[in-house]
Amino acid sequence: MTHYLDFEKPLAEIEGKAEELRAMARDNAEMDIEDEARALDRKAATLLKDLYGKLTPWRKCQVARHPERPHCKDYIEALFTEYMPLAGDRGFADDHAVMGGLARFDDTPVVVIGHEKGNDTQSRIERNFGMARPEGYRKAIRLMEMADRFGLPVITLVDTPGAYPGKGAEERGQSEAIARSTEKCLQIGVPLVSVVIGEGGSGGAVAFATANRVAMLEHSVYSVISPEGCASILWKDSDKMREAAEALRLTAQDLLNLGVCDRIIPEPLGGAHRDRAAAFEGVRDALRALLGDLDGMDRAKLVEARRKKFLSMGSKGLAA
Repeated sequence: MTHYLDFEKPLAEIEGKAEELRAMARDNAEMDIEDEARALDRKAATLLKDLYGKLTPWRKCQVARHPERPHCKDYIEALFTEYMPLAGDRGFADDHAVMGGLARFDDTPVVVIGHEKGNDTQSRIERNFGMARPEGYRKAIRLMEMADRFGLPVITLVDTPGAYPGKGAEERGQSEAIARSTEKCLQIGVPLVSVVIGEGGSGGAVAFATANRVAMLEHSVYSVISPEGCASILWKDSDKMREAAEALRLTAQDLLNLGVCDRIIPEPLGGAHRDRAAAFEGVRDALRALLGDLDGMDRAKLVEARRKKFLSMGSKGLAA
């Protein structure tokens, strides 16, 4: 059963009517309703195109958080072969909000790391809704160090509302772990490519996305704070999240103009959840291109280029 967002309610009504007609026809073979159903399909397709042709930043946030949107685990299963998960930070525990390990991408050995939100109530609780604790970032550091040692490219898949702000996480050094992970991204002498597949929230996302190349799916978002959090701080009113989303410049299109991301990956009409296979192919093509850009660069050039990329960030200014 399709989950519809608030702004998709008119679409839900049309598609629901089409499905209702077809259900009636299945129960009664003498009914001929195919022409009416097809007319509704055409109407729904036109409305879908209109809705997604002019998404506001807040609506893009809603699409990025869609519960049926493909997550890290889905991309790993679709794009990588011989995936061997590696667990634990060798210090405290294994954080299930972060998954990663050895794999092959187009038969090339790589290390893949990403945030995993889960896809149902049980898995979302297990994965802590994609909010990593310190041990998650320390696991990522361990995997990046291994990739550096063996000369393996690193691919990160970013999808988190932010790092977990709980008491235990703070006691175990959450901010230090995020800083160390960001530092490790800047240090490793292998190609590092990051794709924001959903939400890129605050330092929890930066810790994986301080990369040579950063790509964003068309309807993903990447921001220092959530719109609700920003509205609560600036206006003391979380209901002003729409205004906050506009001000934060968090869409892929804005961030491409500002030089924060390097490439926008088109999504199927209606978002990645409406055609997962097409979304997977779009990410596959982007990863091939981005890794190809870095192929042949030596260790020193990779590190220096990454450093310069982030030092120059913001030079375009908000007028971009």
